[in-house]
Amino acid sequence: MPANLFVFMGLIASGKSTLARGLASRFSLPCFNTDVVRKELAGKAPESRQGSPLHQGIYTPAFSRLTYDALLEHARRELARNQSVVLDGSYHKRGERQLVVQCAAACGASLLFILCRCDDEETERRLAVRARNPHAVSDGTWDIFLRQKESFEFPDELPASSLLVFETNGPPPQQLQKLINALPKTFRP
Repeated sequence: MPANLFVFMGLIASGKSTLARGLASRFSLPCFNTDVVRKELAGKAPESRQGSPLHQGIYTPAFSRLTYDALLEHARRELARNQSVVLDGSYHKRGERQLVVQCAAACGASLLFILCRCDDEETERRLAVRARNPHAVSDGTWDIFLRQKESFEFPDELPASSLLVFETNGPPPQQLQKLINALPKTFRP
């Protein structure tokens, strides 16, 4: 049976990281998050606040490329051991998703993108809570969310069998169980 590559994607504060960590924990899967990997590459603590505007500091396109390449390398390493794995990042551009598709195909893995979405009011609430959390990893802000929303490329290039669109409004424990119930049977570890 092939390993599964789960890719949680979506805008800032869409619930993707909470669900990615939850799924990984529930099924004992390794999970790699762009915010954590980005800060590791920069030699920073995951919870350190970088306060960089979009496309500056550790958020330049070049540093983002390094970050997403590192996630792909983590995925390749796990998939080569026939270990299912979870990736967590915005993956808001088609080209970025295409690299993941190629990685999964080269490794013979089954691939499922999980597009996490919630309404703007919930996003704003989550960002306010996150701003007060000293252990939060993400540097996302409302301004960055608005800019990301403008440039987000909906994943209509993905076949329906590789994409699950998931609404994340609601308490995280119930959302995780709802997500697990929504997974196609072939993706239930």
